[in-house]
Amino acid sequence: MGAKRSPLQPITLDSLTDKRVTAVAIANDLRAPYGQAAVAALKRLKMYDAVKPHLVVAENIAQTAQFVESGNAQLGADLADGGEHAALSGRGTFVRVPTSSYAPIMQCAVVMKSSDRRAEAHAFLDWLLKPEIQASLVPMGLEPVK
Repeated sequence: MGAKRSPLQPITLDSLTDKRVTAVAIANDLRAPYGQAAVAALKRLKMYDAVKPHLVVAENIAQTAQFVESGNAQLGADLADGGEHAALSGRGTFVRVPTSSYAPIMQCAVVMKSSDRRAEAHAFLDWLLKPEIQASLVPMGLEPVK
């Protein structure tokens, strides 16, 4: 992802190794699944060694987007929702990273037996599993439930 005001526009995956880039935000790969996926993708795409000296580690994907939006990083390696992070909606541009370059990030949901709001939780999961909701995930780079 890159801020629209960036001189690197339009961005491509090759923008990550552009000589003008001095800071690339990434979620902490020791704690954040999207950070782990970003590092795996950079390694698989044989870009990690070139990008590593410029990495600025954020605590999570939200902070990754904040670093880019604030200008503290010129680019962000954010695989959440295909890189279309809400924090940069309308203010940034995105390049999809091939999903084959990192292991799938599995999202799960549970309803706690002890919850006093089990009915609402089940209603939410029922809504989430509706075919039209599942189909709406695809344009965001997410796979429907199998």
